[in-house]
Amino acid sequence: MIRNRFRLIALGLVAAPLALGLAACGKKDETASPTSGEPIAKIAAPAGKSWADTVEKTADGGYRIGNPEAPIKLIEYGALSCSHCAEFAKESFTKLRDDYVASGRVSYELRYFMLNVFDVPASLLATCGSTEAVIPLSEQFWAWQPTMFQNMQNADKAKLTALESLPKEKQIGAVAEVSGMTEFFASRGIARDQANACLADTAKAKTLADQTQKGTDEFNISGTPTFIINGNNVGSMAWKELEAKLQQAGAR
Repeated sequence: MIRNRFRLIALGLVAAPLALGLAACGKKDETASPTSGEPIAKIAAPAGKSWADTVEKTADGGYRIGNPEAPIKLIEYGALSCSHCAEFAKESFTKLRDDYVASGRVSYELRYFMLNVFDVPASLLATCGSTEAVIPLSEQFWAWQPTMFQNMQNADKAKLTALESLPKEKQIGAVAEVSGMTEFFASRGIARDQANACLADTAKAKTLADQTQKGTDEFNISGTPTFIINGNNVGSMAWKELEAKLQQAGAR
């Protein structure tokens, strides 16, 4: 979802430094269904711990909450700029965390997918602090997302023209500033100096691009959000449909 007024800027930024192709936000594409399983009993967390508070960065570059050995492993390929991802987050996250992840039966892993230029700085900033903060910051960003697009719509044309003329290595930080991302994350504990360092991390930006390509290659990701259950791409859908698939897999 890219507004026409700055579409060329977005496309140019994505293509030049990261060599990304653009996918779709909210494409409905159901490719497989998880095997139907018997109901799975709740799995207790270790004494004094809660699965809903158990957070790890995975070897695949995602951020997972829940029981690392959960029998039902849910992965979301999500883009912070995607309005359908934002809608899914609003509908699902509290129930997913409190009813499914907390039960020990389901783990949830978020893997960032770069749809367009906004996802690069947004993902760099969302992962700029502690591992435990990544998913909460992502949920808050999705709720704030319409403000980002409004900021870009309201941006002075001269600012957008100046942004486009910047050296490529400085454009990611400039997008974060003009869109209001830097201010958004500063109000949530990512200080500007810290944010600027993260936005200048071109190696990490390249890693995000590589992860996006890997998701496309391994799971045929063509839109966001796309969900993987126990290694099967079950497509892009609303929470009601995904919850039914989790229950079908045994989370009931």
